[in-house]
Formats: sequence, structure tokens, C-alpha cells
Amino acid sequence: MTLESKQALLSDHVDARMVAVETDEAVADRNAIVQLNPDHPGFRDQEYRRRRNQIAQIATRYQPGEPIPDAPYTDDEHRIWQAIWQALQPAHQKHACAEYLSALERLSFAPERIPQLREVNEKVMAISGFRLEPVAGLVQPRVFLESLADGVFLCTQYIRHHSTPLYTPEPDVVHEIVGHGVTLASERLAELNRLFGKAVKRTTSSAALEELSRVYWFTIEFGVLRENGEVKAYGTGLLSSAGELEEMHEADLRPFDLAAASRQEYDPTHFQPVLFCADSFESMYHTLKEYLGSW
Repeated sequence: MTLESKQALLSDHVDARMVAVETDEAVADRNAIVQLNPDHPGFRDQEYRRRRNQIAQIATRYQPGEPIPDAPYTDDEHRIWQAIWQALQPAHQKHACAEYLSALERLSFAPERIPQLREVNEKVMAISGFRLEPVAGLVQPRVFLESLADGVFLCTQYIRHHSTPLYTPEPDVVHEIVGHGVTLASERLAELNRLFGKAVKRTTSSAALEELSRVYWFTIEFGVLRENGEVKAYGTGLLSSAGELEEMHEADLRPFDLAAASRQEYDPTHFQPVLFCADSFESMYHTLKEYLGSW
């Protein structure tokens, strides 16, 4: 692959870093309004920042268990979704594993508009019992992960800036719904998410939590497996970006060794140079389930 093509693909990249806030902020605060970094594509766009805060206010007023209010997406925001979906549909058919494609079919997203969290939540709950709840922005990793134990996925609703429709510097509604929302419509992938949350609740040291978060990264976020002789994706960071799906074939594919994954460093701002590849979905599912159950 040429340097020019690699640079072009990097514009189609989801920075799926673990959600986090500064350590001196309240751990239990799920709804702090996001402060954008100066290098964020929307940092100088006051209208975009106003829209982000408007959508974030839905979460600040939301009470768990209530119906989720619809986000007032604009026509321009729906056009961003259309551009992303146009790139993702063929990429999914080529690179996604069968378990994901089956769940994707159950949710049946409309190509012309951003799915409302309320709609996705209703379908996911009926399939796996998982509940999607809106949050205003980024939350502590432990808060996010422990929520999984209770069958709750904390989900942002804003969409990325229009200047970079195929790139987002933080998880947005596309990553949340096309990645996590779809996988939670798989009973077995939803089960693994719950087990991650329960394992986090049993984790007391920061070093152990870091190890577990790396396993989460290399499975739930950037997991790959072999299917009919081909490498396929089941990780949400891969499945929410056409560029990530294409680039995963350039990675150093290592055996599905979760102890090794727990020690492997990663950089969320770039395509992943190292991935841990399972021999099959069944192999991944049983190995990860046993690992988390004995954590």
C-alpha cells in the first residue's frame, strides 16, 4: 500500500479510545458537557459546539428507565450519516463476521437518516436485554465498563463534525450505534459485554484494570477472527469505519492470546498495527468467556 493511500485511509478512521475524563472530576458524573480539544475538527465552529451541547442536554435531563427523547438532528447531520453509511455498507459485506452481519440485519438501519437512540434501544432490549442510555459526553472508564455488568451501555448521541465525515477524534453516535449497538443485538456478544462489566467490578487495582481494559480493546473494540479462511472483524472500532476495516489486513495478526493482549500497548489515534486473531467466532467466544469468568 502506498504512502498516499495510507494517508487517504487515515482520514477514514475512528479514534475509539476508552472514554475518560480527568481524574480530578467526579467519578459518578455521567453528564459533563464535553470540552473539545483545540485540534478537534469542530473546535472553532461555534454552531457545531452549540449543536453538541443541545444534544448533550438530552442526557443531562434523562432519568434511567424513561423513554429516550429523540435528538433533533439537522439535514446536514443526516447527510454526514449518509456519507458514512455509503462507505460502510460494502465494507461490512466484505470484512464483517457473520455474527455481526446477522445482528446488523436485525436492526435494519435506514441509509438516509441517523437512527434515533430510542429506536435502537427498543430493538436491542428485545434481543439481548441490554439497555442503551444517553450520556452527554465522556465518562470515566470504570463508570462506563461497570455499567455493562448491569446490561447498560452508556451512549453518546452527537455526530462528528461535517468537515471530516469519515473521521472522528472521539466515539460519536455512528461508532456507538453501528459498532456497539449492533454487537449488543447479538446475544453472545452482549453476554461478553456483561462479563467484562462484572470483571471490572471485581477489579480493585489500577494495574489490573489497565490489563483488563487492554483485553477489552483488543476484543470488543478491535477484535478479528478467521471465517472461511478469511480475516473478519467483530470489534466495534473496526466495524464503525470503512478505513479501519480495510487497514486491519495490514496489521500484524497474532494468535488469540489474552494474556499477551493484556500486556500489549496501543495507540488509539492511529490504525492498529497489532491485532489478536481468533481461529473462529466460537473459539473467541468460549476463550474470552472463560477468561472473564475466572478474572
